[in-house]
Amino acid sequence: MAGEKSSSKGMKNPVRLGVLLSGSGRTLQNLIDRIEDGSLLARIEVVISSHPDVKGLDRARKANIPAVTVNWKSFTEKTFSEAVTEELDKHPVDYVIMAGFIRRYLFPKKYEGRILNIHPALLPKFGGKGYYGHFVHEAVLKSDAKETGCTVHFVDLQYDHGPTILQKRVPVLPGDTPETLADRVFHAECEAYPEAIRRIAAGRGAVTCPS
Repeated sequence: MAGEKSSSKGMKNPVRLGVLLSGSGRTLQNLIDRIEDGSLLARIEVVISSHPDVKGLDRARKANIPAVTVNWKSFTEKTFSEAVTEELDKHPVDYVIMAGFIRRYLFPKKYEGRILNIHPALLPKFGGKGYYGHFVHEAVLKSDAKETGCTVHFVDLQYDHGPTILQKRVPVLPGDTPETLADRVFHAECEAYPEAIRRIAAGRGAVTCPS
């Protein structure tokens, strides 16, 4: 997944990350790979899954990262969020990275401006409740859009909302299926998310960069 090595210029110390996921952990693995190849100066302090027995937890443990499950089925939305916060608070986390996390997190004020998400479309298009994974790519193809991409943004208390950090665009090609389009977008995500983390950790703040 790791592509051309990018600079962590402006970062003096590893940024400490807490990662939230709900499934296979492909985005987590990309971050692990970037950290290992030196292109992302970061340390993943904890991985929290909203679902038990998912591959993302196995990926974390293989990399010797503390991994826990907060099973969303055992909580109300409010108590689920409180349990996630409790797990995050056990670790020295600078930023929280949503990596295929499909549950709403009602985070406390202390995490405001410190949670990032990546969405597989060019927000504000094809975003909101119910727009995740293949549902996004199916909607893009039905719309006859000529391009799509991914958006890294700060998280607020609405689905797929909050200030944009950066976007990367990819073409929609004739004959695309949701699967082929998803593969192309994920390749862009693998570049966009580490770059966004580098920007924020280097203190460059939220900017829109449709590249």
